[in-house]
Amino acid sequence: MFDFNTRKNIMKMTKLSLVAVLAVSSAFAGGDIAPVEPVVVEPVVAVAVVPATTISGKATIYGITDDSAYDLFKKESSQVGLGVTLDVSHKVTDWLTANFSVLGYVNTIEDTPNWGNFENNDKGAFFNVANLTATYADTTLVAGRQLLGTPMLQGYDWLLAPGSFEAYTLMNNSVDNLTLVGSYVTKHRGNNSGEFGNDLPGDNYALGAMYDDKTIDGSVWYYNVDAGNYTQVYVDLGYNFGAFKVAGQYATTDAATDTSAFGIMASTSVAGFDLSAAYNRLQDGNTAYVGWNGLYTNQWNLSVADQYNGQDLNAFKVAAATTFMGVSAELSYADYDKGNETDLILGYDINDKIDTGFVYTNTKANGANNAVNQVEVFANYKF
Repeated sequence: MFDFNTRKNIMKMTKLSLVAVLAVSSAFAGGDIAPVEPVVVEPVVAVAVVPATTISGKATIYGITDDSAYDLFKKESSQVGLGVTLDVSHKVTDWLTANFSVLGYVNTIEDTPNWGNFENNDKGAFFNVANLTATYADTTLVAGRQLLGTPMLQGYDWLLAPGSFEAYTLMNNSVDNLTLVGSYVTKHRGNNSGEFGNDLPGDNYALGAMYDDKTIDGSVWYYNVDAGNYTQVYVDLGYNFGAFKVAGQYATTDAATDTSAFGIMASTSVAGFDLSAAYNRLQDGNTAYVGWNGLYTNQWNLSVADQYNGQDLNAFKVAAATTFMGVSAELSYADYDKGNETDLILGYDINDKIDTGFVYTNTKANGANNAVNQVEVFANYKF
């Protein structure tokens, strides 16, 4: 079943540009491999260039616990998952590449009351990415299972694997600083939902234009989502003044109840701290999206798009981030009228292969009686 606004299994805002996502889809290990020059002997013999195959991956351990029904760190309130992701990219020709990403996983605690099993099974494996990527001049086509990162239709990277899509995506950047994108989506694998589900009914697509010259950036998107019975227009625009940046966004959704959302955000750096403040206003209802969205006041657990409370919603967010002794840290707070969330996110790279993370959140969703404390700890080993 196609679910637009499920929150228990959508927990982290990782906003990817579509250009970056396509770069991941087309070459996991980072681009072309130069062919080895042939050895010249008498007589001269031509040496064929073998298509390049690159393999990489990571091993992950992820633990999570909350006090929504039981005390923190009790078995009933926790889950620990182990996963191995293997990424393979095979260059068939100089214009065609086959890409695969497979996840194998196992849960260490049997179907806990708070969290169940990661990816909906005790253990298992599935292809999260499996596509062909073809490039001609300035145009790229990605066909098959892939990651997408458009503002209002995007995968969500949390727990053992990001959310992904079965889609056909065409991208062109013939004009400097301008990228044109069209994506036709046939399936959505929501984050932490296991294997791909049923086909999406009707026609579901996104059409967009993105501009970025390092000073001015902006995008315009049109979404048709028959699976959710809506169409949507999204626009954003930002300007980099050097000392600080400002940005604005607007989304209007045509559905059974028409809704709109707009936002503004300002950010700067002072004495080694990255500071930001943002505001969103929702009018007439929640804002539709697929997977996750790019509204400015989203937090780790809550999306402002889901927080409409029967009257126009004003949401505010402030955040500060820095790095100290190799530890990256971000502290943020968002207020959603009748809900709020505080996040503390820490990260540390032990070396170039091992990274670790810690997340503490205190979340009160719209209409909830009590706030929920949640702790997540994870580590990745890259190979």
